[in-house]
Amino acid sequence: MSPPTTAGPGKIAADASSEPVAERARRPTVALQSAIEDVVLHPGTVRINVQGAFIVDDEPSTPQTEDYEHDPRDIRLPNHTAVVSHVAVDIGGSLAKLVYFSREHNATSIGGRLNFLKFETEKIDTCIDFMKNLKADYQQLNGSKPEELCVMATGGGAFKYYDRIREALGVEVIREDEMECLIIGLDFFITEIPSEVFTYSEDHPMSFVPCPQPPSSIYPYLLVNIGSGVSMIKVSGPRQYERIGGTSLGGGTLWGLLSLLTGARNFDDMLKLAEKGDNATVDLLVGDIYGTAYNKIGLKSTHIASSFGKVYKLKRAAERDAEDGCNGDYKHHSDEELVQGSSELEHQPSLFRSEDISRSLLYAVSNNIGQIAYLHAEKHNLPHIYFGGSFIGGHSQTMNTLSYAIRFWSKGTKQAYFLRHEGYLGSVGAFLKRQPRNWGRRNSFEIRERNSV
Repeated sequence: MSPPTTAGPGKIAADASSEPVAERARRPTVALQSAIEDVVLHPGTVRINVQGAFIVDDEPSTPQTEDYEHDPRDIRLPNHTAVVSHVAVDIGGSLAKLVYFSREHNATSIGGRLNFLKFETEKIDTCIDFMKNLKADYQQLNGSKPEELCVMATGGGAFKYYDRIREALGVEVIREDEMECLIIGLDFFITEIPSEVFTYSEDHPMSFVPCPQPPSSIYPYLLVNIGSGVSMIKVSGPRQYERIGGTSLGGGTLWGLLSLLTGARNFDDMLKLAEKGDNATVDLLVGDIYGTAYNKIGLKSTHIASSFGKVYKLKRAAERDAEDGCNGDYKHHSDEELVQGSSELEHQPSLFRSEDISRSLLYAVSNNIGQIAYLHAEKHNLPHIYFGGSFIGGHSQTMNTLSYAIRFWSKGTKQAYFLRHEGYLGSVGAFLKRQPRNWGRRNSFEIRERNSV
């Protein structure tokens, strides 16, 4: 279901074997006609034309609303001319991630783009209302009947909210396996989208991996998908995968604990708090114990020996001071200290700043995930580790912690990789799994008829 226009930025990967077609070329190329014909004759595989695809970085950011967040990095598909009759949504425990195709609003441009939005799952009705609007736009643009439209759904919410989506939209809802969609989405980004996959370090914050990569250099790999919980999936080849582990301590853990401990109302606010925090005020560091680094075993003085390890002692000291009638020197969180641009709620004064608590807990969860990921990669001899899921959110501290953990524990033998659309692997995989009725036939009806004789 695609609306007539789009305002957000975006980009996608090109087919390495072909050159991009100029946007002014309106008539289908021989290669495009051949691709459409192949899909019509062999409909078992969906074909989205990614020739010349790229991530749009040079457009103004789309204004955000309280109801959803429109990712500013749309993926431009300049050579996809066929009708797209579906949207895809990955509904997790915390967030619902929506992907849809739209035509370019510029009359001189052909093709379209993939748009990426996320909603809080507790506001699923807002997501459904958005899909209703997409349905109306699609029908107005293409004159399609409701039965020709479709929602591809994955994640746990595809089952939990199945009836609600069907009743609200009156269209077909196809539920797809969550793990398979994650792998299809990741493989698509790895092999088709330039400037999508990157490594991270403090010295080189975003080093892009060349695209496309030869299949021999891609597999096998480990996907660490960090949502509310964490799944770790060994991928041996295209659609060849096995879940080999995971942990319940994921994004939902961070979100839940910080909701209790701070005034942050959403995940973005929590990350903003963490950016301004100093975990050394609450974490017990190696330097606090040894007075210096423990170089013999490779531990810097700033390494965390115990997350939240200082809290008990400092809290007890403050309580003793209070019993003695002393106010103490501890800094309380005042209204003036609320993070600019956040929707942080007012909360009771504390010995510890919300920013410091947020940073400490972010490090604790990220370090735990990083070490477990390394252990699974080591056990299964997987040199490449891809981190996906909305937990990362392009947050530099999270990526640096995960990347450092992999380098530290593997002694540099393994590499952590990140993606610019890390939260949309499942929804993109579901989008690509759609096998639309009459795909491409508006442009290849004569070809199909001729070949069916």
